[in-house]
Amino acid sequence: MAEVTVAGAGVIGLTTAVTLQRAGHVVHVVASQPGLETTSGAAGALWGPVGIAGGGREFRWAMRGYQVLMELARTTPKAGVDVLRSCEVDEGTGRPWWGDAVEQLELIPAGSLYPLASHLWSFLAPRAEPALFMPWLEAQLAAPIQWRTLSRLEDEPGDLVINCTGLGARRLCGDGDLVGVWGQTVITEPGNLPMAAALGDERDQSAVFYSIPRRAEVLLGGCRVPVEGDTVPAEDVALTAAILARTRAAGYEPGAVLRVRSGLRPARPRIRVEREGRIVHNYGHGGAGYTLGWGCAEEVAALVAEFEAQSVG
Repeated sequence: MAEVTVAGAGVIGLTTAVTLQRAGHVVHVVASQPGLETTSGAAGALWGPVGIAGGGREFRWAMRGYQVLMELARTTPKAGVDVLRSCEVDEGTGRPWWGDAVEQLELIPAGSLYPLASHLWSFLAPRAEPALFMPWLEAQLAAPIQWRTLSRLEDEPGDLVINCTGLGARRLCGDGDLVGVWGQTVITEPGNLPMAAALGDERDQSAVFYSIPRRAEVLLGGCRVPVEGDTVPAEDVALTAAILARTRAAGYEPGAVLRVRSGLRPARPRIRVEREGRIVHNYGHGGAGYTLGWGCAEEVAALVAEFEAQSVG
């Protein structure tokens, strides 16, 4: 089995490290900051088809992510994954292309659940709570994470280096296709928001709305704004007010604001999962890290196995 260095401790890095370790490899994770301090800690972490094209390997990864997260929700409560009823606004009534990936898909009247639309696609979806899920992933690792800044992937030890550095890959790989997409969320006490159902309305990209319940709070969003550089913007107070206003327009009164979180989603036209010499890249997932993480990790494991077979041959 291979000795592997995984660069990055966000949700992509940790799911990849755990998957490789389960496959029998010796795994070391190196990262400059804990996952909860990255975009993974600020994410809504609800499985969903946002930003994924129909068909192809992305959809296969998403289906695998759904299966793994649903199994964790049903067998491992301490992992912080729960099953919710996810309700998505869709202008059409034809079966969505991602329908075969989910359980209990049905078209329902929006009613009082979301009066700003006529109908919703409702289905069961797993939601990870980052404050529980990320530490649970870290606890699965046999070796402690090494906290330090990476200068060059090529200088990292091991038979293979797995590049899960997210937006950091722009510097480490000179990847000009990688763009940071800013997201801001408001976490509140529940108020009268639904705690068993998530709501999502993507019709107006300038005024995206979603409500994602956690075990004792609700995450409200949001925005998708491409930005220059790697610095996460400071809280936009006007956007915070707008997110709360959208919530009230949907008929809900959120509880007290607990905190505001921001992050830069690492987006590129095509997610990069491929081997380049002894470097295996796994980055560019945009806002779909929790949806795609396990499927991409298994793809990386297959690339590592292929490398081993070629080395023996």
